Amino acid sequence: MVTSSVDSATDAAVEHRIVLAPNCSLTPRGARWFVGSLAVVTFGVAGFFAAQGFWPVLPFAGIEIGLLAWAVRASMRSGSEREVIVVSQDQVVVERRAPTGSLKTVFPRHWARVTLRDPPAPPHRSRLTIESHGRACEVGRFLTDDERRRVAERLARLVGKTSESPALAP
Repeated sequence: MVTSSVDSATDAAVEHRIVLAPNCSLTPRGARWFVGSLAVVTFGVAGFFAAQGFWPVLPFAGIEIGLLAWAVRASMRSGSEREVIVVSQDQVVVERRAPTGSLKTVFPRHWARVTLRDPPAPPHRSRLTIESHGRACEVGRFLTDDERRRVAERLARLVGKTSESPALAP
């Protein structure tokens, strides 16, 4: 998911903000319902077979539901990540916000370059980076290739080419 906004206090202090977030349509309540409903069905079937004398089914059912709960929780955690890209008159700031913490990378806008690299082979994905002075920051890792291409086009218009900073319009 890509959202953007323009913050403008004065004409000289225009900054463009792009917020990138993974598409996470499952709410925490929905995740609990999903895991709970599958647990009821799984343990119902496992209980039936355990009553027939096939008791080893129960530990496997427990392991299955435990792994499912772990996977859903990991997916929900990664859905709370955010990448905020702020392009101002003199700098490009990339801030990654994750449950484990926040990381901020600042590039001088005049020397920054936006690069979209094609995937090396079909199963791989493209890579969008902002680069300057030998440093690079990959953005939009969770986006689809189409979304990544659109963000790259927008960033290229805002940042410009190396040693060329186009005027930021509000």
